Amino acid sequence: MSLLQDLIAQITDPVLKERIQQETNKLLKHKKFGLVFEEHLPECTPLYDMPIRVGSKVAVKTGYIRDLYTVTKISGKEVSCIALRDDHEQKTFSLDELVAVAEFGEPIYPTLKPIDSIENAPDSDLWHTLIEADNYHALQLLEYLYAEKVDCIYIDPPYNTGAKDWKYNNDYVDSSDAYRHSKWLQPFHE
Repeated sequence: MSLLQDLIAQITDPVLKERIQQETNKLLKHKKFGLVFEEHLPECTPLYDMPIRVGSKVAVKTGYIRDLYTVTKISGKEVSCIALRDDHEQKTFSLDELVAVAEFGEPIYPTLKPIDSIENAPDSDLWHTLIEADNYHALQLLEYLYAEKVDCIYIDPPYNTGAKDWKYNNDYVDSSDAYRHSKWLQPFHE
């Protein structure tokens, strides 16, 4: 928004300058510009494999995680909770309805969960792991769990989209190149 105000200040015609400023002010009353955090709830991450205990921060599993609760009592499959909202409403849920959550900034200790394995070379001590995750989170996990133990990482970036606002040139190949979607796959050597 400050760039727009700087441009308006450069207008030499006073009538045009005033008219554009009025229209800009109208827009500012109805729209927000730039990074707008105050209207968004803090990011939450569901922790599906985390057991729910008294004191756990939880949310209902289905839908958008909006209401957070603290577990106050567990009786069999019945869980009593208190809302973390201002009203501190007390509610009871079935244990199966809830998932433990971590709010933005709270520590989460990452793990890898094996799903399947394939043995291609039984006599070799080489092994590979495929991690399906957001690139940033996967790299954080590897740094935390396997510091100085990983030889090579291949990451599939949003490559070859043609976008010009990336920090790197992602328009290396033309559309007729049969390998255009795998050109990013280049080994990194220290």
